[in-house]
Amino acid sequence: MRILQFTGGAAQMYCGSCLRDNALASDLMKLGHQVTLVPLYTPTTTDEQNVSLDKVFFGGISVYLEQHYPVFRHTPWLLDKLWDSQWALKLASKRSVAVNPKFLGEMTISMLKGEQGRLHKEFSKLLAWLETEPRPDVVNLPFALLIAMAEPLKRSLERPICLTLQGDDVFLDGLIEPYRSESMRLIREQVAGVDRFIATSNYYADYMCRYFGIPESRMDVVPIGIHTGDFAAGPKNEIFTVGYFARIAPEKGLHLLAEAYRRLRTDYGFGPLRLEAAGYLPAEHKPYLETVERQMRDWGYGAEFHYRGTLDRRQKADFLGSIDVISVPSPYREPKGLYLLEAMASGVPAVQPAHGSFPEIIQKTGGGLLFEPDDAVSLAEQLAVLVRDRGRAREIGARASEAVRRHFTVANMAARTIDAYQRLMQHRTAEVTA
Repeated sequence: MRILQFTGGAAQMYCGSCLRDNALASDLMKLGHQVTLVPLYTPTTTDEQNVSLDKVFFGGISVYLEQHYPVFRHTPWLLDKLWDSQWALKLASKRSVAVNPKFLGEMTISMLKGEQGRLHKEFSKLLAWLETEPRPDVVNLPFALLIAMAEPLKRSLERPICLTLQGDDVFLDGLIEPYRSESMRLIREQVAGVDRFIATSNYYADYMCRYFGIPESRMDVVPIGIHTGDFAAGPKNEIFTVGYFARIAPEKGLHLLAEAYRRLRTDYGFGPLRLEAAGYLPAEHKPYLETVERQMRDWGYGAEFHYRGTLDRRQKADFLGSIDVISVPSPYREPKGLYLLEAMASGVPAVQPAHGSFPEIIQKTGGGLLFEPDDAVSLAEQLAVLVRDRGRAREIGARASEAVRRHFTVANMAARTIDAYQRLMQHRTAEVTA
């Protein structure tokens, strides 16, 4: 099968969606399928071999210029190559710039208006390039913010369009008005142009059907998977270590984990303990991390908390192998939980909120405990179960490691993706011949 798969570049950040898309494309290639993985906005950053195309469409510099300055909507494409080049985009992506909420909303609307919006030239560039490429059997878009690409791609390629849903709501719900309402309206109006939607969990499939008005009959579920080879239990510290591995942001809940840690030390009297955190820190959330660090110092536990920064794959494997439990107490209802699978593959039990995709993963693996979402008291109570009984923690972690290798591999994800594509193509063939 020939597959055209798009992925949204996230500049220098290790993005869970980028990692998933790259891993999926890699294993589809191993199965003998011809996959073209096309980055949008910026080159992708991955912690495994990057299989994406050495070409970026809707380059971040171009869309910025075209959004702000009308003259750039009509400049020659040859000139655009200067700022669409890999080196220019990589250089620009190294800068951490706080994004104006109004500009973010306006940019989102422009993208969702598609060929009728301010970014119409970028759509033309993409369609012109596709005319020079072999025609795919199926096209996959990586999130709903790109739904305006569906109709032009279907018109140009005459092929079915899939759209993977893997975290769209957290972005849309963060937009200010009137941009959020207008974005939702534009997406809902274009749902009919997508032949099949793919969600990363049963929870997210149900939620997205309601959120965007997607018919249940056009939704498939393909759980995420990971390459497990790099992950294994490592030597533990004598001091029980609570770990956090995710982006440092309020919606991931590090502040809740810090509060639960305080309760472990005071209300339960455990000690000494350690709280280790790692993950990408966006510039706009540095004050958030500083607030958590200041709270830990004020409580008298500043020396027990460490932020280890952004980790590459080897460092990540070492970090996860060294902790006794992982908890990312996200108030946001996570649709994926990639970091959770990586920790479990390392033999680490999890304590997660009982919402989003987490109950599915915990139930399938038997690899952890659930607590009441957004409740530091409930979180501390479940963490205390494992602090009190390290033998039970190791037993749960071992069970999780085995279950992830059985149920949540990239190979499984690739096989289920192909099943979804084949059903779509068979359905489309039946419609054409009817």
